[in-house]
Amino acid sequence: MTAFTRDGTPVAMEGGGLDFRKREAGGGMSVAFIHLPAGTDMAPALKGLEGDLCQCPHWGYVFKGRIRMRTATGEEVYEAGQAYYWGPGHAPEALEDVDVVEFSPTAEFDAVIDHVKAQAQAQAQT
Repeated sequence: MTAFTRDGTPVAMEGGGLDFRKREAGGGMSVAFIHLPAGTDMAPALKGLEGDLCQCPHWGYVFKGRIRMRTATGEEVYEAGQAYYWGPGHAPEALEDVDVVEFSPTAEFDAVIDHVKAQAQAQAQT
């Protein structure tokens, strides 16, 4: 058995107020501690993925703030105190500073993270 803390989880991405920490949890799953500052819209970073949306499922809990999850069929707002499941095909937008912890299949999550990092790098070069 293993326990995880935000401070003990390595930083996977950071910048502009974003703090994204991820660690393999076992069983093909990873745990992530994510802080998105208010106004962060992940949609531009997801362009180029199928449907221009994150295709990795996530199970998690919102500790702080409110986050809008857009899908091809609509949107829903999640807020502090709610647990969630976000299936493949979503794009988050932080309506307030938001802190979540989530669990995701490692291989699928890594593919999305690699894509987001490549998008950020390409944008930095323009």
